[in-house]
Amino acid sequence: MTIINRPIRLFMALALLPFSQAYAQDTMLDAVMNACEADLAQYCSQVEPGDGRLLYCVAAHGDKIGVECQYALFEAATLLAQYADTILHIAENCETEIDTLCRDVSVGEGRILACLDNHEAELGEACATALAEGTAE
Repeated sequence: MTIINRPIRLFMALALLPFSQAYAQDTMLDAVMNACEADLAQYCSQVEPGDGRLLYCVAAHGDKIGVECQYALFEAATLLAQYADTILHIAENCETEIDTLCRDVSVGEGRILACLDNHEAELGEACATALAEGTAE
């Protein structure tokens, strides 16, 4: 697998992950856009942003993308993988609490985490531990 393929797949999953830390996501996106600015201008200037079109363009030109852009994509993909692992860990350990305490809460924008936090006293030990571990990072 080339260094560019893993980040592209993870970035495509970005829209599916319910991030609670929008600032970190914006900062990460800004870092990638800055690092890839020259590559995007050279290879993807005619591509209208949105719906993953820029990512598809970068993937199509993956063999020509500069090292700085590749590294930024790799770092972002690594961070996204860590977020995904944390979300999965919390979801697995808090499944009962999410089903009982937060069943009417819409997923996304940190609403489930906020709900769990609002019900801190009612959380089981596994959920409370997973939540503490996940939000400490």
